[in-house]
Amino acid sequence: MDERQIVDSAQSYIEAIFSEDYSGHDVAHSLRVYRNAMRIAQTEPQCNRLIVSLAALLHDVDDHKLFHTENNEHARSFLVEHNVESETVEKICEVINGVSYSQNRGVSPKTIEGKIVQDADRLDAMGAIGIARTFAYGGAHGRSIEDSMKHFDEKLLFLKNAMNTEEGRSIASSRHDFLETFVDEIREETDLLRE
Repeated sequence: MDERQIVDSAQSYIEAIFSEDYSGHDVAHSLRVYRNAMRIAQTEPQCNRLIVSLAALLHDVDDHKLFHTENNEHARSFLVEHNVESETVEKICEVINGVSYSQNRGVSPKTIEGKIVQDADRLDAMGAIGIARTFAYGGAHGRSIEDSMKHFDEKLLFLKNAMNTEEGRSIASSRHDFLETFVDEIREETDLLRE
């Protein structure tokens, strides 16, 4: 199986595994992370694009918030089934394990592939889509708008300064500005309601 076929199969796999997800960690999120990663990878010619592609697409298939798996069980199963070399499987899993903000706060991945995919995932938590995903996740978990807003101060407004790549920083800049504008506006509107 060639690289394009494996990537296509990974897209089909995540479509199936996330078919019932409405928390903002759906297939559309993984596809956006993949597209972000491919955009960044174009500016980092030394990276292994297969590792970036598959890690981006599979980065949430064992997410602790969504699944009760161990040792990247879903990702490994997919990769082994598609005859990906064991060394490459390990590199992909290493990248996946470096993505989570909550589990890797303040830690930058060692590899360029890890840096790219971490940036790509963080970009999808910023800007308009990051705002939409925050409230989708909050609603799916019974959180109010006010409770969901805490996520901005706990994570989202820190992401711009946590980017690893030049392209990631460039994309993050305007998305961060949009986040700040939104936060200022919603705080003003909710304060008006308290008068």
